Amino acid sequence: MSPSLPLVTTVERRARLGRRHRLAPSARATRVHEAADAVVALHATDAATVFLSARARLTGVGSAAVEQALYEDVSLVRLLSMRNTLFAVSAELAPCVDASTARGIAAKERRTFLKHLDEDGQGLDTDWLARVEMAALDALDRLGPSTGSQLSAAVPALRQKITVGRGKKYETETGVATRVIRLLAADGRIRRDRPRGSWTSSQYRWVHTDPWPAVPAAEARAEIARRWLYAYGPATEADLKWWTGWTLTDVRKALAVVGPDQVRLDDGTVALVSPGDIGPEPAPEPWAALLPGLDPSAMGWADRGFHLDPAHQSALFDYAGNVGPTVWWNGEIIGGWAQRPDGEIVWRLLGDPGRAAGEAVTTEAARLSEWIGDARVTPRFRTPLERELVT
Repeated sequence: MSPSLPLVTTVERRARLGRRHRLAPSARATRVHEAADAVVALHATDAATVFLSARARLTGVGSAAVEQALYEDVSLVRLLSMRNTLFAVSAELAPCVDASTARGIAAKERRTFLKHLDEDGQGLDTDWLARVEMAALDALDRLGPSTGSQLSAAVPALRQKITVGRGKKYETETGVATRVIRLLAADGRIRRDRPRGSWTSSQYRWVHTDPWPAVPAAEARAEIARRWLYAYGPATEADLKWWTGWTLTDVRKALAVVGPDQVRLDDGTVALVSPGDIGPEPAPEPWAALLPGLDPSAMGWADRGFHLDPAHQSALFDYAGNVGPTVWWNGEIIGGWAQRPDGEIVWRLLGDPGRAAGEAVTTEAARLSEWIGDARVTPRFRTPLERELVT
């Protein structure tokens, strides 16, 4: 490593996070899609995460505005993409996410399902699947936004049962409806519409939609890498590979197009930043945030050492590496929070960050409680500290 490389300290990395992730009050966005673009994509596996991650990055915006962005303006859309995970991205960025990542996932999902159909032995093949998919789309055109159950009621073929793993220990009989709907969504021919319940529900209705405009895959990956590097840099090649789920070859090709600059970190690691993005980041005003489980600011890097004390990881993450609700102070995770069954927001600080931090967290918890209102939020991935706080 060359000692002449510009140094980006941990303090500066945290300042970048506060400003660029729109978490410092003066940096907050006013439109939902801007909050998503700030971190490239919002995790959407847990329905509540999209809303709570957006809330933390917005000024004066309630849950209705997030619903409007998702279901009326469609300026924010959910896509099965990075790491085979559901994300919510701006409509502007969606074609690049689709071409860079979702297309490959969709093709793999289709191959796997066709293999299961062939092994099932009922003669269900590509032509059969195409007919069922078309019937499902026709039903959506007739019925309008529909749940999976409503589609199955309207399309008898969706009630077909197949046997997966015939003759093996894991042999199981399963319906095809969920798999067919997943394929249509992965191909961009249907999208998730309003859920049956509140904004915390994952029981979505589906609507027929047009696939995203075609973008060359290499061009799309370069655009994703460019945006990610601005939001998350300094970061490493390994961080980008982990976040996207791309092959190392694709990561390196995308970065070659972007042409990042190198910097050194406090621990001597060489990291990457956007071209010319080597100057110090002005520190924002002190800020606190209560972020939901799977929030991008906690999950954006493979190596999170600059904002998370490794000693706290076991309390805040589950066995699979999913982060739970976190408490932040000036770009560092300092604790976790939860909502009890009666609606109370409770938290625990993992250390003593000082009086100012405690007061700021108290204020932010009150703000969060008011925003959530009567809704109840239970993370899909429960973590040790979150479980302790609700008991």
